[in-house]
Amino acid sequence: MTENKHEIAVKLTPEAFAVLGGGEIAYVRPVRSEDVKTLFPQAPQLAPGMQFFALHAADGMPIMLTDSREAAIASAREQALDTVSVH
Repeated sequence: MTENKHEIAVKLTPEAFAVLGGGEIAYVRPVRSEDVKTLFPQAPQLAPGMQFFALHAADGMPIMLTDSREAAIASAREQALDTVSVH
């Protein structure tokens, strides 16, 4: 007996993908100090080679910057956001 499996690929626009989080989902990603100004223009000048962690809304908007992943996750919880892993 063979089983037919059908996969449907759906291509989302960036706008459609952004609303999937609905203000409830966020993600944390590592950020090098050299890239901080791109995400957070108001940030002070940082020494090169440092690692930080940015909390982002589902649509990619940066929310906050910290020096530990745990602090970023704690901030998400304080704001009633569920964090997801993004690869």
